[in-house]
Amino acid sequence: MNHPIRRVALVAAMMFFALLANLSYSAVFRDASLDADARNRRTRDAEFAMERGAILVGSTPIAQTKASKGRFNYTREYSEGPLYAAATGYYSYDFARAGLESSYNTQLSGTDDSQAFGRLMDTVTGKKPAGASLQTTLDAKAQRAASQALGTRKGAVVAIDYRTGAVKALVSKPSYDPNELATTDLAAAQQAWRKLNADPGRPLVNRATKETYPPGSTFKLVTAAAALEDGRTADSTVASPASMTLPQTSTKLSNEVDCGGATSTIDHALQVSCNTAFANLGMELGADKVREQAEKFGFDSSLEGDLNPATSRFPASPDKPQTAMSAIGQFDVAATPLQMAVVAAGIANDGQVMQPYLVQEVRNPDLSVLTSNDARELERAMDTDNARALKQMMVNVVTNGTGTAARVGGITVGGKTGTAQWDLKKNPYAWFVGFAEEPHVAIAVFIEDAQVSRSDIAGGRLAGPVFAAVVESMR
Repeated sequence: MNHPIRRVALVAAMMFFALLANLSYSAVFRDASLDADARNRRTRDAEFAMERGAILVGSTPIAQTKASKGRFNYTREYSEGPLYAAATGYYSYDFARAGLESSYNTQLSGTDDSQAFGRLMDTVTGKKPAGASLQTTLDAKAQRAASQALGTRKGAVVAIDYRTGAVKALVSKPSYDPNELATTDLAAAQQAWRKLNADPGRPLVNRATKETYPPGSTFKLVTAAAALEDGRTADSTVASPASMTLPQTSTKLSNEVDCGGATSTIDHALQVSCNTAFANLGMELGADKVREQAEKFGFDSSLEGDLNPATSRFPASPDKPQTAMSAIGQFDVAATPLQMAVVAAGIANDGQVMQPYLVQEVRNPDLSVLTSNDARELERAMDTDNARALKQMMVNVVTNGTGTAARVGGITVGGKTGTAQWDLKKNPYAWFVGFAEEPHVAIAVFIEDAQVSRSDIAGGRLAGPVFAAVVESMR
């Protein structure tokens, strides 16, 4: 062999080994990421060629795959698409997936590592492969009541069993129909995608878990918790002037209500939602103690679990006037409705915060349990006695204070109202967060656009009845 031929052979051998090394690396280390890549049409073709598992509420499938005679063997269908879209998400050939369809994609499609033995047995027996099904924690009555009570208003409702963290209702409005994106008529799916993304109401946004908003006065629950944990009691007093100038500024902070005098107990200040009292309380405690309390409820970190929510936040290093505003849920405090439901749930559960979760069990096609979610403690946010004291203060809010619209006959209910100013040129947000005993449920109601004049917007008046409707549905 002459010299030029040897050089060509050497280069060819090096390229061959480089290709072999790259293939080996991809097979070992990039297999999962390549399968998960939304641009990988081979994976999607394979997924659409097999029976994807169902998503169930009780014994009713809210998402299931049916045989199709079109381009693909199967079509994904959602029986009550808009009602459950915030939970199921969508499953689309061109636009990937969202919600449970995304977070449990490998199990639903039957490609998860935990299903390897089942796939092997299917190959050996010649059985057609199928994905696992998801048993959700949702309560159909609570879900429907939350959706109907919110109506056509932009907003969200989250209901949690505060003893376990199981999510009982998850609603985001406006909603959308996942069937429009799951259709195997790809031209129609693309048209629906463009229409949904052009909609100013942003129906594809999950307001319950993926968006953060100023929580307004509902955050006073966190400030009150910090005060109790710091040694104060419900009867401790704090200055509550009709208005005050924030330190180091010329900014005036006023009360929307008569707080009953120059000083107020923390209990009374919570009942009437006294801004100046909680601003002073926040400054007395200091930003670090309020932040520490917020973080015990889940702020500034992921709540983890299968909801994969956005992180709620408390300002990193607020000065004194910023601390005053943060203590009443303004300045840069931001929370998801899910986070505020977790705050109410932690208080209702005697101070123990549970991890929220949406799927109870993942089941193989033969209905055997593949995996299950059990109640998991996240953090002890409060001492038991302090949590019970705050629960009573929340009951007083509904019995005698700003939350009377959330009353439910025959059931002990506690809560806190919120009307969050975020842009002086736009209407404020309306909030209500609270809990009920029997059913053991904590609920956050968030109304982004109340569709009424600015003067008529109040958290208790607008969001309180939504809370009551969900509790009534769960009796």
